[in-house]
Amino acid sequence: MTTVSAEYVVEKAQQRRKLPPALIAGGAVLGVIVGLAIFAPLVTSYNPTTQDLTNILAGPSAAHWLGTDQLGRDVWSRLVYGARTDLFVAFIAVLSPFVIGTLAGVFAGYFGSALDATVMRLADVVVAFPFYVLVMLLVFLLGPGTGSIIIAITVVSWVSYARIVRGATLVAKNQEYVLATKAEGFSTSRIVLRHIVPNVVSQAIVFATSDIVLDILAIVTLGYLGLGIPPPTPDWGEMMASGQQFLTTHWELSTIPGIAVVLTGLGLSLLGDGLAELLSVER
Repeated sequence: MTTVSAEYVVEKAQQRRKLPPALIAGGAVLGVIVGLAIFAPLVTSYNPTTQDLTNILAGPSAAHWLGTDQLGRDVWSRLVYGARTDLFVAFIAVLSPFVIGTLAGVFAGYFGSALDATVMRLADVVVAFPFYVLVMLLVFLLGPGTGSIIIAITVVSWVSYARIVRGATLVAKNQEYVLATKAEGFSTSRIVLRHIVPNVVSQAIVFATSDIVLDILAIVTLGYLGLGIPPPTPDWGEMMASGQQFLTTHWELSTIPGIAVVLTGLGLSLLGDGLAELLSVER
């Protein structure tokens, strides 16, 4: 019995020292994309909104690595600055529902009763509508723009975080370490913020890495439909839409932004899988 326990401890220790391959691969892919977005002024030579009508639809060259679009704008610059725009909006659009949903889930799960019923009924109302349909409807009503996108995604996405965290809180509040803090007479705020939240938030973090993929797809879709970030601000969705009319002659105008979306989604998905595996091993 002692031998088995020792081997188990050694195996767990070895697993903790090794990062999951998915985490490394996802971090590498996403690191390159985020790095390009952060250092966009250093890796581009042109303003992404500057037009050169004497050099429209030019092919790739030493001056323009990916050529120019129908308005003579440098495609590489718009691609990199588009990453900056879409990733920033996606990050804020994930952070807002993450905070709101996590707090709502913790309080609903911990206090229960009327608060729990109210939060869950609101959640039921939101999930009754398809994600993309409700986001598009809200953006249409609020008008195109970064603020409208963030508000729309927040209104829809907080539900998933609330449900995940509520379930974890229902389990955590009956654990011995929480019961011990209650017996010691700790305040409710201290129990919730210092003992409940740190032990349930990891599940919300793992979900956020997959949720941001949906948010990026929503942002790109809105841009493609003309409901996203207004031009001339570079946006992958708008790039795909404006280049669609030139698919037969300049397919890269729409294809390259699409590839960027796929790579970003792949990196985030791998990162989420690796993070989930890492946290499960540490438990």
